[in-house]
Amino acid sequence: MAMITVKNLQKKYDGTPVVKGIDFQLSPGKCVALLGPNGAGKTTTLRMLSGLIRSTGGEIHFEGMKGKDIRSQIGYLPQHPVFHNWMTGKEFLVYVGRLAHLSMTEASARADQLLERVGIADAKNRRIGKYSGGMKQRLGIAQAMIHKPKLLMLDEPVSALDPIGRREVLTLMEELKEETTLLFSTHILNDAEEVSDELILLHKGEIVESGSMNEVRDRHRVDKIDMRLEAGFEADKQAVAALPSVDHVELDKGEWHIYVSDMDQARQQLLQLVQTNNWPVSRFEVGKATLEDLFMKVVKE
Repeated sequence: MAMITVKNLQKKYDGTPVVKGIDFQLSPGKCVALLGPNGAGKTTTLRMLSGLIRSTGGEIHFEGMKGKDIRSQIGYLPQHPVFHNWMTGKEFLVYVGRLAHLSMTEASARADQLLERVGIADAKNRRIGKYSGGMKQRLGIAQAMIHKPKLLMLDEPVSALDPIGRREVLTLMEELKEETTLLFSTHILNDAEEVSDELILLHKGEIVESGSMNEVRDRHRVDKIDMRLEAGFEADKQAVAALPSVDHVELDKGEWHIYVSDMDQARQQLLQLVQTNNWPVSRFEVGKATLEDLFMKVVKE
């Protein structure tokens, strides 16, 4: 049974549609990636789900909460969280807990529990202004979980972090999805593939693809050959595209992406073309179209 059902959700700003009647469901215990390029409507969708802004139309139904304020069931971390840097990590969590109607005793105990859970218990008495970016994101996730929500929503949780901070937060997300339903927005495909069970791909305010990772991969799995030539050398794109087994060719920063209908035939024909023309190939890799290929295809359409 779905925990959240979204029907025909819409949002307009000054008459301009930003989210254009989207439908989806979130199941308990899943980690779902809300994918899309900048401006696709990801943040607006999360803000409507969290109750921070009103939708222009449509419905958001939280199982068992008809007619009630669903915000008590939702934890939310915005893309650019704001902290009181003069507070310590624990002081901030206790403060947030009190805002969530926890008693002082409950808020203090919950703060200690969460600081340990997100891996920054050693810094609980340090002022937030001294925290690293990764530590602040961990603290932000802790504040979103202070009231034990059924759904945790994170808006671009790792996009502003350095590689170390990014790895820390992704590892934490991997652990948290065992405890709660997790919905996070991102435009970084590797992050989505690494931690999520399902995806919703938004483009220009519309859902263009959704489903489990395996389902989406199977629907769009096509054979391709990736090829790179030595720097400064250009090959004949038309000659490659004219091969009988080649569907189409894309060039991206010196990388050739050659989509084919018959891999064995295409490999033989392409290698023959390379040998005949003496093209200096530095990389030749046979594989399948990836989630990133799908993402780029959608963005270009």
